Amino acid sequence: MELKVLNTAGAETGEVVTLRDDIFGAEVSEHAMYLDVKSILAHKRQGTHKSKTRGEVRGGGRKPLRQKGTGNARQGSSRSPLNIGGGTIFGPTPHAYEQKVNKKVKLLARRSALSAKAAAGQILIVEDFKLDQLKTKPVADILKNLGLSEKKTLMLTPEYDLLIARSGRNIKVLNIMTADAASTYDILNSHTLLLHKTSLKKIEDILG
Repeated sequence: MELKVLNTAGAETGEVVTLRDDIFGAEVSEHAMYLDVKSILAHKRQGTHKSKTRGEVRGGGRKPLRQKGTGNARQGSSRSPLNIGGGTIFGPTPHAYEQKVNKKVKLLARRSALSAKAAAGQILIVEDFKLDQLKTKPVADILKNLGLSEKKTLMLTPEYDLLIARSGRNIKVLNIMTADAASTYDILNSHTLLLHKTSLKKIEDILG
């Protein structure tokens, strides 16, 4: 697949790049993407939920009622889960939600995500650019010129650029990452991929 390279004004530069078929034209595996995204979202969970059992709540040092003659069941402690203020039965306890996914499956998932975006025509290639100062307006103007002002966009840069990253972080529809850090979830969670031209080489080195 071939794509035309655009400049920051939204015009064609006359240059064309070729997307590798084994990365951007591969057969889409929805199951691999499902496994990888589920693993990524599970890893984001803190797992710090906790409720107190009857051995952890306060009180209950003495028998609340006499053993016989009340007409009710025997009560040995006010910390019983049957009483108000008592412990919780089978409540949540802290644990990790991490799910292991095979490395080959994760690579397949990323290739599938990129291939799905390419097939849908949701990948744009822009020439590499730098900013002179930390300011949001230049980045917003670039998105406007490319017709991406109202579309959820993932911009992939070849290396971390402090000025670009901080200038674009106030734009609600824009997410800026380095090409090697973008996961399957990041790719699928955006409408359009905006790739710096040299970031293609980084993606090919990782997924090729």
